[in-house]
Amino acid sequence: MLFFLAPESLPFAIAAVMLAAFTGIEILCLLLGFSLGEAIDKAWLDDHNALGGLMSWFNVGGVPLLVLLMLFLGLFAMTGFVIQAVAGALWAPLPALAAALPAFAFSLPAVRVSSRWVAKIVPRDESYVVDLGDFVGRSGEVTVGPLDQGLPGRIRLKDRHGNWHVLRARAARNEQPIAIGAQVLIVDRASDIFIAISAPSDLLTPPNP
Repeated sequence: MLFFLAPESLPFAIAAVMLAAFTGIEILCLLLGFSLGEAIDKAWLDDHNALGGLMSWFNVGGVPLLVLLMLFLGLFAMTGFVIQAVAGALWAPLPALAAALPAFAFSLPAVRVSSRWVAKIVPRDESYVVDLGDFVGRSGEVTVGPLDQGLPGRIRLKDRHGNWHVLRARAARNEQPIAIGAQVLIVDRASDIFIAISAPSDLLTPPNP
């Protein structure tokens, strides 16, 4: 524990604490039917942004900005602790700045490489090639809920291209709460929140053997 709290490890300890904080906040937001990552994307991502080229290099658009930030914090903290551990074993820990510079330089390209793998497993909340209206009439599964007429939950479904999406949704008026794991049918949307009902039995697909 003293190693993690030592002055020479302070930048990496701060990064690790920030990573844990962002993770906890995002989990809490998802339980409330809200996504911090989605809010950051909507506030930051803009084709006319002066940093658009740099953000494209980091694969923003393929991976949520919050995920990229968490990847950077995790890689920076891990690399920094490894550098200090090796330096301490060979001679003595480096000054915080001397260790932070190579950790920072390594983390930037590492984020870009790792984001390509993350993009394959992290579904996006919306698509730049699929119109939101195309989701109406499609069925999906409740992942954050239950869905009712209050705070929106989340449903997971595929678009016509077979890509996975996670969408915010509420149950339709007069619909009973829909439990997590239940199949739903999207029947309408209000802005970026979709309206769902329990999927009719003829739309349900049997589980894979």
